[in-house]
Amino acid sequence: MALFFKKGKDSPRTTEAPDLALRLKAREERLALVEQICRTLLIFMKDFSLEIAEIDAAGFRDDIDAVTQRIVAEDAPRTAASEFAKRQRRIGDYIGRQKSYLHDREKELRDIIDLLSKAIASLNVENRLYNDSIYTQTERMESITRLDDIKKIKAVLKDEIDQMRTAVRAKQVQENRQAELLSQQVHSLQGELEKVKQETLLDGLTGVYNRRAFDIHLRECVERSTVMSFSFSLLLLDIDDFKQINDPHGHLTGDRVLVSLIHKCRQFIRGEDMAARYGGEEFAIVLPGASLRNAIKKARHIRKAVAATRYASQEGEDSPALSLTISIGVCTMHRGDSATALVERADRALYLAKHLGKNRVVSEKELR
Repeated sequence: MALFFKKGKDSPRTTEAPDLALRLKAREERLALVEQICRTLLIFMKDFSLEIAEIDAAGFRDDIDAVTQRIVAEDAPRTAASEFAKRQRRIGDYIGRQKSYLHDREKELRDIIDLLSKAIASLNVENRLYNDSIYTQTERMESITRLDDIKKIKAVLKDEIDQMRTAVRAKQVQENRQAELLSQQVHSLQGELEKVKQETLLDGLTGVYNRRAFDIHLRECVERSTVMSFSFSLLLLDIDDFKQINDPHGHLTGDRVLVSLIHKCRQFIRGEDMAARYGGEEFAIVLPGASLRNAIKKARHIRKAVAATRYASQEGEDSPALSLTISIGVCTMHRGDSATALVERADRALYLAKHLGKNRVVSEKELR
């Protein structure tokens, strides 16, 4: 059956429905492929960027995320184009900043190499002076062989050997002191680097990861899920009525409750799971490979264990033990999700758990 007709003396030109359907399908497949390629390249751009606050790496990643979301959204192409145009200059500026940063670091490395080269040259001078000293002593020893008095030869030779031993010992002491000093400096720098790394990613009170580490880890999980087969779920939990513990009993007791809560949660999470303090008395747990059903099951175990635990207060042995409950929102990663969308869905589930009476687990399936 012809879809289109052209009037005239010639035979009518037609476009058959099956041909048009195949062409439309091929175009849809090409568009899907282009979309996937664009998303993958954007993810690679984020991975290629350096994790450096001073060049606003976080802002660059936010810009990339915004463009990615517009690409996958069911908006008009003009909306995606507008979003990209708005952020295009900032993305370009960031790339320029990163190039400048790398150039500056390269110059610093050259300066360090130059400093080390001068230090080696100085060391060579010391070695040369030492070698000259030894050479001078060998010349004096050679002159000894021209003496005729055996006793005088032995006396002078003994004196020269003693001087050589003294010079060798002094050289060894100097080199050992330099090696020990360098070793101490390296050890100190390694310790400071590890300390800074820990302080940057860990929560000082509870010992779990902080919000910054959580944001980085969740973003990486979403990106892995986008480019490969990787599933995970998210728990967002909050202590019910924490203010009623913190205000009457004091912040020290409140801090002990937070630490105890994390200790209890750790009994139910695996080594590959990630627990983080999301903010205040709110915590997040990322469960790699966990389906929504398994995540809900784990959340219920945690909620039940916390509710059954009693916590000692700071007010004395005779003070009654404290009890608390938590509410948990659960969601799982879906195709096309961003990190922001995932957290918002878990937060909505958590809010619903609070609204329904607290001390309960609510999953994204219960959201309307």
